[in-house]
Amino acid sequence: MRKVITYGSFDLFHEGHYNLLKRAKALGDYLIVGVTTEQYDEARGKLNIIDSLDKRIENVRQTGFADEIIVEDHPGQKVEDVQKYNVDVFTVGSDWTGAFDYMKQFCEVVYLERTKNISSTQVRNDRHPIIRIGVIGTGRIAVRFVPEAKYVSGVMVNSVFNPNLESAKEFGQKFELDMATDNFNDLMTEVDAVYIASPHQTHYDYAKRAIENGKHVLCEKPLAFKKAEAEELFDLARQHNVVLLEAIKTAYCPGFVQLVGLAKSGVIGKICDVEACFTRLTSPEMRERTDTEYGGGFTEFGSHTLLPIMKLMGTDYKEVRFDSIKDENGIDLYTKASFVYENGMALSKSGVGVKSEGQLLISGTKGYIIAESPWWLTQYFEVRYEDPSKKDRYFFKFLGQGLRYEISDFAYMIQGHQGRSYKFTEKESIAIAGVMEQFLAKRRVDRDSSKQ
Repeated sequence: MRKVITYGSFDLFHEGHYNLLKRAKALGDYLIVGVTTEQYDEARGKLNIIDSLDKRIENVRQTGFADEIIVEDHPGQKVEDVQKYNVDVFTVGSDWTGAFDYMKQFCEVVYLERTKNISSTQVRNDRHPIIRIGVIGTGRIAVRFVPEAKYVSGVMVNSVFNPNLESAKEFGQKFELDMATDNFNDLMTEVDAVYIASPHQTHYDYAKRAIENGKHVLCEKPLAFKKAEAEELFDLARQHNVVLLEAIKTAYCPGFVQLVGLAKSGVIGKICDVEACFTRLTSPEMRERTDTEYGGGFTEFGSHTLLPIMKLMGTDYKEVRFDSIKDENGIDLYTKASFVYENGMALSKSGVGVKSEGQLLISGTKGYIIAESPWWLTQYFEVRYEDPSKKDRYFFKFLGQGLRYEISDFAYMIQGHQGRSYKFTEKESIAIAGVMEQFLAKRRVDRDSSKQ
């Protein structure tokens, strides 16, 4: 007897799951299906599981393909099961190609091609339909988004748009997407939501067009370069009853969420100062260093450093001052944005051509919180007090690229739950757009002055 084993969450069971089990069964005489528990799914980075374990097991059973169903609940179990059940073939979908090659020392490994075009045929849950996401843009962050999305239950990236059709096709082929197009209207017919990862200056226009088409929008930072544009987008989203979320991934990561909560709890007393730094040395040939209109350190990384400032000090600052070290082409290699509040202050440091210590420091009347670089991938921070021997240390998991957290919250909100919107609010997003507007206005004034 040739035994085959496969594993999965099988959440929101759809045609793709059915076809995978059918193909797995065809590889042998006896099929064992491992269904993961919610706890193990979360531990391995799978977020937003909706159906209960019992329901997911029952859905697998009803296909008639499984000769035996087991529960997977811990790391290393796959190796144990293959040996325990004398398995001949281990199989999973092709989107995991290469991930389980280590199993080849125990049995044959087969990666099954996933079901194409399931968006029109999948079985949909009435309360939680599968969310079809189209990617706008094919750059560095978009390449990281698609693999992260597969860790979020209830969403499926099915298409990509780029005005350069060849780039769209290359991206679509790489990630086995159903559609790659240079026609925005065609994209709108195939998706429920979009993820905007195009050049910064195009974010507002693409977001507006998507919202007007009734699509939910997850937009990379900055959402807009003008306060009025950000306000317009959120107003439009309300009018069309869709979710609009700015994708500063740090805001949605568990470690950062707890850091903010702890700081606001009063453990360090009244918060008086926040200093955040994010710098990266980029090549002079890259967009960040060549785009004289929208490039530079502050437009690239300022959204990250403004995030903890707005969340901890608030959006109602009295004034902001920008000081920059500039390249020959006029873009900022390094910028300090200094904020003055009624009873406090804050400092944002960002750069693409000057390197500094990338830490987050929150100062209070009873102590301080420090998150060392890279604080924006919050995995660890300390609470320190006047007594140097007294320190509270906090550790957190940061899974993958971190994008799965924002995708999970985006899906959660689309499903009608607003309980996670506090992580990055409309007011904070609009305030950041306003700061960006002031910075770009100052840069234009400085350039005009230098020409005189």
